[in-house]
Amino acid sequence: MAPLALVVTVSSSIALRLIAYVFLRWIPGHHAPPLVFLFACLYAIFFAVHRSQRTRAAAVAPTSPSSSNGQLIDTLAKETDNVIQKGLQKAVGSNEITPVQDAKQWPGWALLWGFPHPTSFWWTLSTAGINAVLCLCVLDLVYRARIMYPSHEVSFARVGHVSDTSANLLIREPNPNQLPVFVSYRSLPDSGKSLVDVPWKAAGKTYWLSNETDYTFTITMDGLQPTSRYQFAVSNNQSGHFNTAPRQGQVASGTDKLTFLTSSCIKPRFPYSPLSHPLSMPGFRHLASWLPSLKASFMLFLGDFIYVDVPRRLGSDPETYRREYRQVYNSPDWPSVSKDLPWIHVLDDHEIANDWDGNTTAPYPAAADPWRLYHTSVNPPSVGPGASYFQFVHGPASFFLMDTRRYRSPSQPLFANSSEKSMLGSEQLAHLLSFLSRREPEGVKWKFVISSIPFTRNWRFGSTDTWANYLHERQIILEAMWSVSPGTGIVVLSGDRHEFAATAFPPPEGSKWPVSATVHEFSTSPLSMFYLPFRTYEERDGEGEPCVKYVPDGNSKFGAVEVMGGKGEQGVMRFRLFVDGEEVWDHVLTTGPVVVGGGRGRDAVWG
Repeated sequence: MAPLALVVTVSSSIALRLIAYVFLRWIPGHHAPPLVFLFACLYAIFFAVHRSQRTRAAAVAPTSPSSSNGQLIDTLAKETDNVIQKGLQKAVGSNEITPVQDAKQWPGWALLWGFPHPTSFWWTLSTAGINAVLCLCVLDLVYRARIMYPSHEVSFARVGHVSDTSANLLIREPNPNQLPVFVSYRSLPDSGKSLVDVPWKAAGKTYWLSNETDYTFTITMDGLQPTSRYQFAVSNNQSGHFNTAPRQGQVASGTDKLTFLTSSCIKPRFPYSPLSHPLSMPGFRHLASWLPSLKASFMLFLGDFIYVDVPRRLGSDPETYRREYRQVYNSPDWPSVSKDLPWIHVLDDHEIANDWDGNTTAPYPAAADPWRLYHTSVNPPSVGPGASYFQFVHGPASFFLMDTRRYRSPSQPLFANSSEKSMLGSEQLAHLLSFLSRREPEGVKWKFVISSIPFTRNWRFGSTDTWANYLHERQIILEAMWSVSPGTGIVVLSGDRHEFAATAFPPPEGSKWPVSATVHEFSTSPLSMFYLPFRTYEERDGEGEPCVKYVPDGNSKFGAVEVMGGKGEQGVMRFRLFVDGEEVWDHVLTTGPVVVGGGRGRDAVWG
């Protein structure tokens, strides 16, 4: 039987390495660091015990080769070989493995399994060093950015919501030597005209910034012309460009479509690389490579802009949350995806706490502070005073951005079909139903309902946090979607799952609604984070939610939605999926026809 010290050394080494690898490259769960350091302590103790036993045995062996101590050397060496032998047999699932030679001839096995080498101090140091380096990497991922990069000094300017006549601009400037801060803008002339002749206009200024707003302030540039390109400049050397929206129901001149992007979930420096910047975002680089060709009007970011509780929560005060936002804006990759691309945001759980269903109880007030300062301050107009959900029209598309966190009922103990359970709260639900039932301006053929969490119940893992646990209210919304005026398409855009899936929601067979009223959902994430190594999406018979496409793998996913313009009765849109920098799938939808008569007549035309 192998010595206890050897068994514990090898077992703890294997556990440490596997957990560290999963944590650093697959899922940075908060359970992993304590386990890594627990096994590291066990490994260090029993590594030292096992090496001490061999050292003592070796010290007495020359003087008494037939003694029990001399025999101990051979016993320990053989036991080491046996552990390796059994490990190899188990790894390949076969007993047909020729016996290994003396362990001192196999230094690679010592490195692989983590035990002290029988004769070489350097191989022993190397195998222990591997585990020590893994522990340092875990510490690096958990603490380095948060301690060494608080990003108090970050200065930036970014564009939020842009309408046909205005644009919202967020500026952060913590350096008092830059005060006062002035903002100017100008229209960019058509090709062939000189910029020299275009005057700058004052947009606004501030003489004082303080920690009360984390040194941020917002400016709205009004009186702009539709479908025009503008340049803004801030006196702290920040600048950028944006395009105003076309008039409602139209598309920009020179193009036949509106293009916007959608994704969610970002975490700096994941998957982990010790050589990358602590605030780097690999997914941003994939996104940036496509921006010149996509010519997107804006990014709809569907939540988890920060992960305050991953891999480990270091506080619940406003400064902890503010630091997480500043670090994203301080990422060396942020300018490449924001300089010419407006971002619009919705809230999800990791901006507060995992699977949040606590309404406005702590830590929500602390989490809402930077969410308001950095995001809602430049978002589209809220639906009502103090509301954290939004709606707007951009060219041929209309949008309703839900808040699925602040107003929801607790996920437990009520059942999913309970009529007393609400995801949106009564007031937000009423506003959503009003949005769905209202007649849009001419030329607006698509309504997009934006949800931070999946609308489908086909995701079986963690479904208590999704609409699958609020089915009564979801049914009310689905029936309102199916009842939308003919000629208008309904699409749900969501994120959160770290996978991609497209799902259809056809009306029940034999119901009053035509098949052409089918609602579609495109759920896309993450933009720069882990993906799940196991499959969690499953279509089940009898639930009426057929899968159109499922793409689980990829650390970086985003969608490009193209809404076609035109004066025809039917609307056309195309969804394009990008995974790890490559376009992997696209799908075209059309709205149902405008036909006088019942559902059967419309289905006959629509097909």
